[in-house]
Amino acid sequence: MTEIDAKTDALVPAWLTLPDIAELLDVEVTRVRQLVKEGQLIAVRRGENRALHVPAAFIDTAEQKVVKGLAGTLTLLRDDGFTDEEMLEWLFTPDDSLPGTPAQALSENRGTEVKRRAQALAV
Repeated sequence: MTEIDAKTDALVPAWLTLPDIAELLDVEVTRVRQLVKEGQLIAVRRGENRALHVPAAFIDTAEQKVVKGLAGTLTLLRDDGFTDEEMLEWLFTPDDSLPGTPAQALSENRGTEVKRRAQALAV
């Protein structure tokens, strides 16, 4: 878990606290913390009280689960040497070739395209 700078914070349109995610996924907060610890979600400290927050785009509220393809993408980016902050910046920076941001593409079930671009970063 990391703190992020204002630039990266501004890239993410909406944030959720861990208790918010637990409620949306209908699980205990400890399960959400485990998802963060396992690297399936990125949580950062932000706000006045430095509470842990996760980008809202990482949660598929209709299916009550983490967005499909996110965990694999995060693993690829970590393997490429990205920090949590760098991953957030990459995921929420518009990419004309997608179009939109990689985070949007994941939420629209276009994970293959996103993973292809993440793999290309390693080259």
